[in-house]
Amino acid sequence: MTGAPARRWRGLLVSVRSVAEAAAALAGGAEIVDVKEPSHGPLGAADVAVSATIGATVARRVPWTVACGELADGPDDAAEIVHRCHGMLASDSLPAAAKAGPAGLDERAWRLAFARFAAILPAQTAPIAVAYADWAVAGAPPPDAIIAGADACAGLLIDTFDKQGPALLELATSETLRGWIHAARARGFLTALAGRLTLESIPHAVALGPDVIAIRGAACVGGRSGRICRERVESARSLCGTLRSRADEPLQPSEIAS
Repeated sequence: MTGAPARRWRGLLVSVRSVAEAAAALAGGAEIVDVKEPSHGPLGAADVAVSATIGATVARRVPWTVACGELADGPDDAAEIVHRCHGMLASDSLPAAAKAGPAGLDERAWRLAFARFAAILPAQTAPIAVAYADWAVAGAPPPDAIIAGADACAGLLIDTFDKQGPALLELATSETLRGWIHAARARGFLTALAGRLTLESIPHAVALGPDVIAIRGAACVGGRSGRICRERVESARSLCGTLRSRADEPLQPSEIAS
């Protein structure tokens, strides 16, 4: 990817829904800022104007990403969110990556939809594949199929679809999660873990070896629908310290430069 000077994507990602939340996330030390609207679903798209305003605020400090909903709603519509953001932003403030989920699609339909999404994203914004650990609830392909079928992909987010259901670390064993991470890395993908992680469970998630820990509820006062709290972000970043301690290790071609 092109844009600001290359950065290594390792560490803490915090999902925000407003400029005020983005400021709190940055003050707490978030290393990647993700924009989503949690009331719209696990990967709910925020209003484009809100996304662009947040992007303009954070992009010169950290990479930022955008959630685009579910591919079942149309890969063109998902990619259009990113194109509209691009139209509102300077070249040094563009989203570094975008993601849309696989819910409601069988494996063949997901492959076609993700390929379309990846192909029509603006060149400066990398596609991120999403695998749901609760894929049966989501009506989505299992993570192994997502990893095998995600061509032209910069990274893999392993998440949960049902935000009222079990957390990621309850849905999959450590052995299973390490297997998915290893398989994704073998394909040259960055890896991120999310899905109802808490401050207490972050060390366990970090020990599994992902590049990125992604949170929202753990960073909020009042849970996922609450507001981002700087102090909670600070705590989460401290707990993610071992991710950054690996920052000088050689990376596979999966490294994303923003």
